[in-house]
Amino acid sequence: MTAILRVILRPDSCQRVVFPSGLPSTVTDLETEIKNQCKIKQSFRLQFMDTLFGNDFMNLTSVEEVQDKATVKVIYTSCRPLDGDHCADVDSPTTHNDDSLCSSDDSTIILSSSQSTSSSSSWPDFFNVPRFSYDAELKLEQAHTAFREKGTLLIPDPKLKSDILEGFIQAIVQHKDYVTDREFDQVAEALIKRHPCLQERGSSTGYGGWKTSLKYKLFNYRTHLRKVGCPEVCVNALKHKPDGKRSPAFDVKKPKRGEVAYYSSFPLGECEESLEKMRVELISDIKQRNNRETIRAKMEKRFALRRQEVICCAPMISDFQERWPALFDVMEASKKKKTVKL
Repeated sequence: MTAILRVILRPDSCQRVVFPSGLPSTVTDLETEIKNQCKIKQSFRLQFMDTLFGNDFMNLTSVEEVQDKATVKVIYTSCRPLDGDHCADVDSPTTHNDDSLCSSDDSTIILSSSQSTSSSSSWPDFFNVPRFSYDAELKLEQAHTAFREKGTLLIPDPKLKSDILEGFIQAIVQHKDYVTDREFDQVAEALIKRHPCLQERGSSTGYGGWKTSLKYKLFNYRTHLRKVGCPEVCVNALKHKPDGKRSPAFDVKKPKRGEVAYYSSFPLGECEESLEKMRVELISDIKQRNNRETIRAKMEKRFALRRQEVICCAPMISDFQERWPALFDVMEASKKKKTVKL
């Protein structure tokens, strides 16, 4: 009997996989069939959508956990695909350094992971609720019991609410520092689906208050990030805005959908002056023959300077080409086309 699965390959890509003889009997066989049909070359594991936990994704350990027309998610254990054979190295989920590009063709390496503190990944299709502190999880477990037995809703004490909000903010900034209203809805809705005892009385959605609290919490956390020097937040500080237009809402610079390495910090030990000096040297290097590897390495190291110049100054193409001629070289341009990177 034919079976069909919806396979999520990455946040902006999913594929239908058909099994003419029904679902395989083991997880290994299932992974092999998905790998062949989706043409995946990297190692991965699978997660399934668990309806018992608000459609959160759980690690797949048995084929019995999925049925026909179910949804599974590919979790890459080494690389996640970007375009064709190109991929981005996946670091620990608690870091912000998922910006290095890798490829079977060494000419496509653009950005080293040590050069950026930008948000690590694009916004997920399904926001996973993080685990909170031990005492917070204990309180929520007791509240779940009361909710199942008596339908009692929990009014969290200030400490519990603070722990929940802090846990969510740390999970949010793994993806982005500036969140849209729709994305706040997605996060708050995920909270009450995972913890139905936290639904709010009198709210049409059940999470209106949580959504507002998350907005304020993230706003305050961005203030903290600006003080510690986070580049993506510092670029929107009032002192960087023109006189007469210094308001928080004016010309906010933030990543577009799916954009990573948006506003990278300088490599360790480098500053604007040293990178500018190297940029001038690069203009001479591009005039030399058989100098491709040197140019590639220097262009990679100067990615942060180039990116900050584009965002802050918004130069004309002609001016930018004059300052960065290597970027418009045939080999460099074809490399950027492959990796969809500037």
